[in-house]
This record gives sequence, structure tokens and C-alpha cells, in this order.
Amino acid sequence: MARFTLDPNAPPELTAAERARLEALSDSEITAGALADADNPPLSAEELRRLEAVRRVRAVRARTGLSQTRFAQAYRINVARLRDLEQGRTQADSAMMAYLTVIEREPEAVRRALAKG
Repeated sequence: MARFTLDPNAPPELTAAERARLEALSDSEITAGALADADNPPLSAEELRRLEAVRRVRAVRARTGLSQTRFAQAYRINVARLRDLEQGRTQADSAMMAYLTVIEREPEAVRRALAKG
């Protein structure tokens, strides 16, 4: 097997023939092809739900501009727990998701509230 290093500044492009072949596929042909790919099967509903939670945790932190360590310190979240959440090793419970929503909408209010405690 040949090794390949992806250059993020120059992603590979489809040829005109490859693009035409893909655009000619129907939705059912695309689905059948995905289901037949043993190396990369489609994600289950549960896997998609978990990935959405991972994206949400990362997005909330990214909007603050803080590193994982700083975010965890600022909002009193165990940094190991935050890393596990962002890497999909564990799932956020409803309380954590609610807390992240509050942080997302009112980050300074959360910081003020935590500073008084």
C-alpha cells in the first residue's frame, strides 16, 4: 500500500470524468455503494448523534477562543473530561449539554457567577 500525505492547502481534485460519473449516480446508487463499503460503512443513528455532541462541545469551546485547559479552568470542568468529550471517548449527559448551552449564550454571566462562588 502506498503512503499518502494530504496537503490541507492543496486538496486533491476530481477529474472531469470522475466528477461526471459521481454526478450521474442516483441517491439509491450512492446509498447502495456506501452500504457495500466494508472499510467505511455508513454511521448508525447512534454514531451520528455522538458525533453531533462532539461537534457541539468543540464548537462552544472554539467560540470562546480558549484552549481546552483554559476553558476547563474558566468554567470549572475537569480538563480530562473535556478532552474525553471532544474526542468522543465519553458522552455528555443532559446536564453538561445544558451547561454548554448556557456558556455558549452567556459566557460572561457564567464567569461572573463562578467568580462569586
